[in-house]
Amino acid sequence: MSSKDSVSDAGKVIKDRIEDAKDTAREVQHRSTADAEKMRREVAGDEMTAGEKLESTANEAKNRTQAEIDKAKRNLREKTE
Repeated sequence: MSSKDSVSDAGKVIKDRIEDAKDTAREVQHRSTADAEKMRREVAGDEMTAGEKLESTANEAKNRTQAEIDKAKRNLREKTE
């Protein structure tokens, strides 16, 4: 292995760690937003219209899905190392 390969490999590892950190931060943000939506429905209860509850539920599902996508990207990078 040449020193050029070592530098390239080290650069890839650093880049992957940065992307992992970004994906983790986004995952936490999405999960927090989803939890906040669920809590908002629990607190508001019957004060929310059916449409508002539906919109809140959809927003929660969207954020949970986005969190899972960020987690999957991180896991995929780990498997390809």
